Amino acid sequence: MNTPWLAAAVLAVCGLAPLAQVAAQSTAQSLTTQSATNYPTKTVRMVIGFTPGGPSDILSRLVGGKLSERMGQPFVFDNRPGAGGNVAGEIVAKSPPDGYTIMIANNAILAANATLYPKMTFNPARDLVPVTWVASQPNILVVHPDVPAKTVQELVTYLRGRPGKLNYASSGSGAAAHLAAELFKSMTKTDMVHIPFKGAGPAITDVLAGRSQLIFATALSVKAYIDANRLRPLAVTTLERMDTMPNIPTVAESGVPGFEASTWHGMVAVNGTPRAVLAKLNSEINAVLKDPQVNKFLVTQGAIVRGGSAEQFAAHIKAEIPKWAKVIKESGAKAD
Repeated sequence: MNTPWLAAAVLAVCGLAPLAQVAAQSTAQSLTTQSATNYPTKTVRMVIGFTPGGPSDILSRLVGGKLSERMGQPFVFDNRPGAGGNVAGEIVAKSPPDGYTIMIANNAILAANATLYPKMTFNPARDLVPVTWVASQPNILVVHPDVPAKTVQELVTYLRGRPGKLNYASSGSGAAAHLAAELFKSMTKTDMVHIPFKGAGPAITDVLAGRSQLIFATALSVKAYIDANRLRPLAVTTLERMDTMPNIPTVAESGVPGFEASTWHGMVAVNGTPRAVLAKLNSEINAVLKDPQVNKFLVTQGAIVRGGSAEQFAAHIKAEIPKWAKVIKESGAKAD
């Protein structure tokens, strides 16, 4: 915890600051702690970096709704799509550090965009502070039913015979769906056209309509369409098969060894938010993730429920930044 009053007390003992100043700062710190203990006392704004219907939106509304029930204050949802989540990230990064503007961010905002976008108006590593890891999800490579390929290798052959003729949709430049497809292109030596959207919802709609032919999308976003036979799953992007859809092979076992690209989400706030507020949010979100209804829904939809400490989430983010930087540089991915 930042304790400026403690530093002032040390200086006062050394004769370098008036004791009245120390007392005033100590009182201010106590008031801040008391206010944090009562948090929240008003509406909390949850900014969402993508359009409705995608995993960021679904997770935010699910977790935020439960937080509202538990904490006794409204949690309102503010979709601000654009620039691969950077529009929303900037809003949170430049908000007052009081815990009343928060977001469930994904690996694009927290790990990939700093490499993908040469000019950003905020620094995620500096301006945002982790609260807790919420969930991670395999991406599923799905194609429109008109695409004749029923396996990854059949898709690779189909793509190689039509370089630059097929479109793949994504939830935005820098999103996991974008980077997974670019990694796939690089590892299979195929060529497709990227069609970015401001969220998974409209991207999936484009594939359902047949304007784009495929997408790497989270299970949370496409399971219902797979079950309804409106999209055909070819493979999952994790190194192991999903427990909830064990019949879908991995990309790695389908002739692209080593391929792995998952999506993850976690709660963040602006740096400088009182530690007591961050701790309370962490505790409440962990409780929400243990709620039987929430847990069952997420697991059924193919998500891996995470939770844990802020330090664990911070370590995960730190490890992911160089990983995605390498993918971006090697694949030549661009922010469209």
